[in-house]
Amino acid sequence: MTSPREVPEPEAEVPGPEVPRHGSPVRESRPLRESPGFQLPDEDRVSSPYTGYTRAHWEATADGLLHAAWQWATPGRALLDLPGRPSASGVRSDGLEGYARTFLAAAFRVAGAGGDDPHGWLDRYADGLAAGTRTPGRDDAESWPLVLGHDVHGQPMVESASVAVGLRLTRTWLWDRLDPEVRDRAEEWLRGALRHTPAPNNWYLFPYTVAGFLESVGRGDAETARARERALGLLEGWYRGQGWYADGDGRAFDHYNGWALHFYPVLDAHLAGTESAESAEPAESADARLGARLREHLESFSLLFGADGAPIHFGRSLTYRFAAGTAVALGAVTGHTPLAPGVSRRLLNGSLRYFLDRGATGADGLLSLGWQGPHVATLQRYSGPASPYWASKAFVALLASQDDPLWTATEEPTPGEGADQVLALPAPGLLVHSTAADGIVRLHNHGSDNVRPHEGESADQDDPHYGRQAYSTRTGPTSPENIADNHFAVEIAGVRSVRRRIRPLGAGHGDGWGWAASWHLPVFVSGPPMVPGLRIESVTVVRGRYELRVHRVLGAPPGARVRQTGWATGTGTGTGTGDSPGTGTDDGPGGTDGVRSALLGLYGWESADEPRAPQGTAFTRWACVPRLTAEAEGTALFAALATLTAEPDAAPLSEAVSKVRTAGVDGSAIEVTWADDGSTTRIAFGPLTVDHT
Repeated sequence: MTSPREVPEPEAEVPGPEVPRHGSPVRESRPLRESPGFQLPDEDRVSSPYTGYTRAHWEATADGLLHAAWQWATPGRALLDLPGRPSASGVRSDGLEGYARTFLAAAFRVAGAGGDDPHGWLDRYADGLAAGTRTPGRDDAESWPLVLGHDVHGQPMVESASVAVGLRLTRTWLWDRLDPEVRDRAEEWLRGALRHTPAPNNWYLFPYTVAGFLESVGRGDAETARARERALGLLEGWYRGQGWYADGDGRAFDHYNGWALHFYPVLDAHLAGTESAESAEPAESADARLGARLREHLESFSLLFGADGAPIHFGRSLTYRFAAGTAVALGAVTGHTPLAPGVSRRLLNGSLRYFLDRGATGADGLLSLGWQGPHVATLQRYSGPASPYWASKAFVALLASQDDPLWTATEEPTPGEGADQVLALPAPGLLVHSTAADGIVRLHNHGSDNVRPHEGESADQDDPHYGRQAYSTRTGPTSPENIADNHFAVEIAGVRSVRRRIRPLGAGHGDGWGWAASWHLPVFVSGPPMVPGLRIESVTVVRGRYELRVHRVLGAPPGARVRQTGWATGTGTGTGTGDSPGTGTDDGPGGTDGVRSALLGLYGWESADEPRAPQGTAFTRWACVPRLTAEAEGTALFAALATLTAEPDAAPLSEAVSKVRTAGVDGSAIEVTWADDGSTTRIAFGPLTVDHT
């Protein structure tokens, strides 16, 4: 192990291609093709100086996606059997998913236009509703599967909520014009969601939403009331503060906050208020408590979009893509937002354009399963050909009329484009960190793990979308078959540990800096799943583009090794590896997009290298990952400095720190002195304290 020392100066980083600064309006990063598979209007760089997009682009996108999807409808219009690999629920459920999720887009499109439906979308969905509910459960060409419990091919319960939202939004033009028999059949099918058990998470909002629709059309009863009361009661228990819900009783904090946990109850309250006003009945205002939570959520969530429009690449179901903007749109529509209309517009347009420019749809206009384009590692077992159409939730923005400030205000820069941002979120255990010079946003994860309370910590269930230390808007996690990026592992007998359940230790921020900390039990995929007494305590401190990563290992058995990895990026600039103790990779791999990763050992590390990740990430086909390695036994302390940057003139990491030393009676604290202003960051364990002076 290294001793306290002055940090040596290894060779400098090789700068990548020049990138624009993001303090003023610039075009989004260059598109990879001319069009998304359908026609879009001309850009408007006067009202939208950052993206060129307007409300007309949203309408055209909805129409384009719908035209493409309807090419795959059954003759009776009940199922949209999109091409591609089936989900675990089977092709019939996938066909219902195609109908239901595209119905969301059509409903927002028509409702936002005041019922104007030049393409006849609602006639198609009315026909499909009649055909699908005629003999539900039958194995024929049109019948919908029954809505059953989550443990019995439960996906139709998810889709019942989309059908309910679509019917509620278009009641005047669709539901009210159906034959009474069809309305009765549809109600009976929907009530399956009220009579079976949802998955123990956001799924409880599906019967809640179905019940809300039934009550809105005069078909409520004790069964609908129970479903709504149960869901709202659970939602209260899942709220953890700062605008963030856990997705169930565990600690899963991700995009489901915006596109499910806030979306369904706040939209329900908004529609209830609109319906009361239209019927001249006493208006029941939107639930102030839920609206206030959405507002607070957007204070932090709005920071999780890069200057190129990309949402943070973190959590499951990322194939829903621009659905990440749903909470921003809903806040603008309902008024429950801290954001100026021009900022909301900038975030929404940027996210939509990001994906359309980068291959989210093929030449056939269909949304693919993946992130930018097709990407298998982004998917889950429940992902099917129509799954990406939950992106339709973002079209809630169309409920804001043409003359709404969301569409009349000029685009404004997002908070992260004006200055570097650091925000600690103790409730979910997250640390948000962005740099204005390159527009990159990073999320350091010390609290979200997607391990349900009843589950053990099994290494074979390792999820790269939760288990890594950090995520960003310009990089994705490597696949489970490749070296793990942004990971601290203990290696015993050649087997490396993974991080499953994450226990937060705290988070905080000051002027220009912030920190978050957690501990976990290393879990191994073979041999004994855990080692008695083995524990890792981890702290991340961010400042500018720098990430100070400090770990204390307790109970490491003889012969154990530890490894720390950095960000996974594409190759292009070569590597500089120091072989002397305490040095490390200081000019890491870079890609054609100018994004570079670097990792420098500050204390405890013995060697460094750059293994390859041939399966790449959602952002690059092939990647390299900087890595540090050392031996560990008993209690040991390790510190490293990491960075992810697209700044063309970024200085090498060795110039960022002037001194590193241990402190405390037993050496359980580490102090790092920063070269630019002489300030010092001190991290002490047992008990944990983090100070910056």
